[in-house]
Amino acid sequence: MSTNPSAAGSQKAAFAAVTVLFFAWGFITSLIDPLVAAVKGIFTLSTLEAQLSAGAFFIAYGVMSFPAAAIIGRLRAVPAILLALATMAVACLVMLGAANAASYPLVLAGLFLLATGITVLQVAANPLAAALGKPEGSHFRLTLSQTFNSFGTFLGPALGASLFLKGVEVTDGTALTAEVRDAALAGIDRAYFWICGLLVLLLVFFFINRKRIASAAPPARATGGIGALLSEAFSSRWAVLGAAAIFIYVGAEVAIGTQMALFLNTPDIWGVSLEQAGKAVSFYWGGAMVGRAIGTVLLARFPAARLMALFAAIAAAMCAYVLIVGGVSAGYVALAIGLFNSIMFPVIFTLTLERSTASEEATSGLLCTGIIGGAAIPAIAGAVTDATSFVTSFIVPAACYVLLVLFAMRAASAPVVRRASGESVH
Repeated sequence: MSTNPSAAGSQKAAFAAVTVLFFAWGFITSLIDPLVAAVKGIFTLSTLEAQLSAGAFFIAYGVMSFPAAAIIGRLRAVPAILLALATMAVACLVMLGAANAASYPLVLAGLFLLATGITVLQVAANPLAAALGKPEGSHFRLTLSQTFNSFGTFLGPALGASLFLKGVEVTDGTALTAEVRDAALAGIDRAYFWICGLLVLLLVFFFINRKRIASAAPPARATGGIGALLSEAFSSRWAVLGAAAIFIYVGAEVAIGTQMALFLNTPDIWGVSLEQAGKAVSFYWGGAMVGRAIGTVLLARFPAARLMALFAAIAAAMCAYVLIVGGVSAGYVALAIGLFNSIMFPVIFTLTLERSTASEEATSGLLCTGIIGGAAIPAIAGAVTDATSFVTSFIVPAACYVLLVLFAMRAASAPVVRRASGESVH
């Protein structure tokens, strides 16, 4: 790694620019939580049907991650980021059309297209953030970027609840008035209009600074196309294990987040209005932001795998508390799970990159494919809720966290093949 001060300065500037992307997609993704609650009332849906909003969004990761990796291998990271931002801006226009047409299928289409662009950003930006600096600082850098991602997820639910959920109630026997329904749809329209503007500004910024960011990025390696990437990724046991861990983690995190407002809204927990409950979801994602800031410090002192095992074990115990105890205190405990979700995604990502025998492009593609867990596991939790209750549905993320403890313990004893920046370990 070059020690040239000019090169180091360019890397820092590039890292800062990439970190802005983490904030943007965190903000956009967290709007799914109040949106699930809103569409449940607007379109009179069951919990499972409302969770299709999360499904349409997160299934894009399963469909598009390897095409995204192939695009990045062909275009390199910065042009791929520009393409992703343009795709997301078009998706916001689809969401505007969906709100004006009051069409749930069009909402699902817009969310899928939006997530397609975010998938390209994820595949490009996660390894890029890890690589822009000294190899031994990869866990620190990616966790720091994810801290800003969490800041976006902290702001999103509060804004979304204010725009989407004012006057909306989803208790049995409650029908929305035309005025409330129209106001919720108008809120969706406004939110995605301003997000479209933000994405256009980011697109212009990255286009103007494309050469500077590209010069600081590590050189891309030829990927050989989607088939070659798939073959390479599945040849690595650790790439497969890491993707499974991402599937489980994202599924647990999203299953809790997308049902949190509905959970807090129930009389047996807090019984507050859906709008107030939706705003409280910000504390779930805010916990992840605080946890990542603390985790950034802890990861400089303690082994990443062992720290993750501890955090996952605590999260599992908190889910068990919600299941066993319930009541008002369970609402606070559920919100606090975000604090221990904090370091899991970046640590799973970098632990896997270090242990995978496949290239970073192939490994990152498979890891981001695992984000499809955000479509599958919340649907399972939604089905459990419809059959039993919101409290009982916490058994689903509890099982996920137990599996993540096992993954982290296995990673702690596995040999490192290379640093997360791509540097081989001899």
